[in-house]
Amino acid sequence: MTVKNAFYAQSGGVTAVINASAAGVIETARLHGDRIGKVYAGRNGIIGALTEDLIDTSLESAEDIARLKHTPSGAFGSCRYKLKSLETHREQYERLIEVFKAHDIGYFFYNGGGDSADTCYKVAQLSEKMGYPIQAIHVPKTVDNDLPITDCCPGFGSVAKYVATSIREAGYDVASMAKTSTKVFILEVMGRHAGWITAACGLASEAAGEGPHILLFPEVEFDEAAFLAKVKATVEQYDHCVIGVSEGIKNQQGQFLSETGLKDAFGHAQLGGVAPTIAQLVKDKLGYKYHWAVADYLQRAARHIASKTDVEQAYALGKAAVEMALAGKNSVMPAIRRLSDAPYQWDIAEAPLSQVANVEKFMPRDFITEDGFHITEACRRYLSPLIAGEDYPPFRNGLPDYVRLKNLAVARKLAEFKL
Repeated sequence: MTVKNAFYAQSGGVTAVINASAAGVIETARLHGDRIGKVYAGRNGIIGALTEDLIDTSLESAEDIARLKHTPSGAFGSCRYKLKSLETHREQYERLIEVFKAHDIGYFFYNGGGDSADTCYKVAQLSEKMGYPIQAIHVPKTVDNDLPITDCCPGFGSVAKYVATSIREAGYDVASMAKTSTKVFILEVMGRHAGWITAACGLASEAAGEGPHILLFPEVEFDEAAFLAKVKATVEQYDHCVIGVSEGIKNQQGQFLSETGLKDAFGHAQLGGVAPTIAQLVKDKLGYKYHWAVADYLQRAARHIASKTDVEQAYALGKAAVEMALAGKNSVMPAIRRLSDAPYQWDIAEAPLSQVANVEKFMPRDFITEDGFHITEACRRYLSPLIAGEDYPPFRNGLPDYVRLKNLAVARKLAEFKL
């Protein structure tokens, strides 16, 4: 039986549980040494493949690979780099084949979101278009929860747990000070086009008057007058108002409220802080004292309060990716399939990358209340299982004890390649 090496890489914004997927891939591959030789990790994502900057994960101990399950961020480095089309950038694909041939790589596992699914899909087509046998499997990851087909995305459940916890705690703080101090608190969370993380903030509001009182979603056009009226009514009723807002909310002209005019590496608009924009609007129009916070990297790095469900799913999808490759699959993604809400049950299905790449999943309208400012019971039923359970990391000296791998490089065999 032919033994081929595998390439694994992490792409896009990292999460609290992407390394659990890495552990799933590496540990499962090690169980199949008769089919998979070594797992080489790309240093900084697909860039590691193009520049032949490979990490030999076989030099890491079983104990350290297992510790990845409770370590946040990307253990091998990530990147925001999207392969262009074969027609316009053929030299990149020829370089990939060169590297794969030089290191006897027959399996390609790419761990990322929508743009990463596109890259994986393009790599999967190398067999057909360029005559090189490679099995490419996409391992889903994105805090935005916006990949299609899969019920949820690894990384999202832990972010959801973090923001719901944070906005509840901040809400208690504001409520206690509202009589003589702050009236309005605004938490800005990630979400360029899809409001899943903002929706998760809504889980903190379980009783009348409990924050967040207002949620602002990218899927709902921002209506300044309606928003200000809602804030005013909430403060008059509860003496304070707690707001969760997606970074990607747009005005009635379709413009991001927080757009800076810059572009990121994927060509997306670079978004600035929408929270201070909203806060200033509240101050100017209503005169209320405010505080705001931007969850930013904290929300996706918060492994200390990760969702147990999320950790388990992240690992399971990494494991399933290897099993799919060994079963001869190509150009697919293992996806979570929900079987029931209560009790929450799920299994893993197979999603074709042709239906995943460059497709975004938005919040269904029936997950948002009629006035556009909160979540419905249907949304709660969907979200609640995803934040269930705690999976605390080990602590040392009062702090989480995370692993840093050696990440030793594989000797280069090829000439240098300019990106």
